[in-house]
Amino acid sequence: MSEVPGKLKEQQENEGAEEKAEEEKDEEEEEEEEEEEEEEEDEIVGLADYGDESESFSDGDHEKSGDGAYFNDPFSTEVKPRILLMGLRRSGKSSIQKVVFHKMSPNETLFLESTNKICREDVSNSSFVNFQIWDFPGQIDFFDPTFDYEMIFRGTGALIFVIDSQDDYMEALARLHLTVTRAYKVNPDINFEIFIHKVDGLSDDHKIETQRDIHQRANDDLADAGLEKIHLSFYLTSIYDHSIFEAFSKVVQKLIPQLPTLENLLNIFVSVNMFVHVFPMFFIFIAKGHFIFLMF
Repeated sequence: MSEVPGKLKEQQENEGAEEKAEEEKDEEEEEEEEEEEEEEEDEIVGLADYGDESESFSDGDHEKSGDGAYFNDPFSTEVKPRILLMGLRRSGKSSIQKVVFHKMSPNETLFLESTNKICREDVSNSSFVNFQIWDFPGQIDFFDPTFDYEMIFRGTGALIFVIDSQDDYMEALARLHLTVTRAYKVNPDINFEIFIHKVDGLSDDHKIETQRDIHQRANDDLADAGLEKIHLSFYLTSIYDHSIFEAFSKVVQKLIPQLPTLENLLNIFVSVNMFVHVFPMFFIFIAKGHFIFLMF
């Protein structure tokens, strides 16, 4: 009779030792997973802090996502077109974003400070228009090891490069060429959109000549590099008239997968109602009461 309690005790001790070993193993696995997650977060934060040692990604005016949460993951896995605003310092990138998506008066943009970090904003107020805007500081260095351009360009739908038409644009063209070639190697499907900006200060003849010169030089640089197949779209823009809204509209159109369906519905509407002429545009409200023109 005395042997039975002894065996039970020994069995319980063995079971306890096995449970303890399993717990230790689980703890080790959890620690390894946490270390891997921390390493990934460090890589992302390093990129987010590019251009500013003390601050990470800025989300514009703290736009909220659909579930009410602020954006604090700079590389969301959600499939959403990404539009990059790039160009030299003081070319007008942030002014464009503020006027188009925040209803800021063009005159107020004169007091905007220069962008010193990557600012991201989410535009998702419509089932048709749903994308992200990333405003990049002009001093970004593609050769800086902290700037992971492959990760950024891989998820980009359109790259808008802003050129100040009132300034000497030779440096801007050199940066444009570097940006386009780097982006194309990572993602050949990116739409390259060139905003020849601040044309409100140019005469009509000077606007045409400037656009022709920039178009010629940019395409010649690509041809010299053997990249003639890269297509660049050019727009004359100003925040003081409708041109910036129309240009941004055409950029956004290319990112709307439902666009062919919308065009077809519009054609059916016109044919059914037998309209002789329909004004060739309709509006989609996208952000804070502002709209983008969708031209057909």
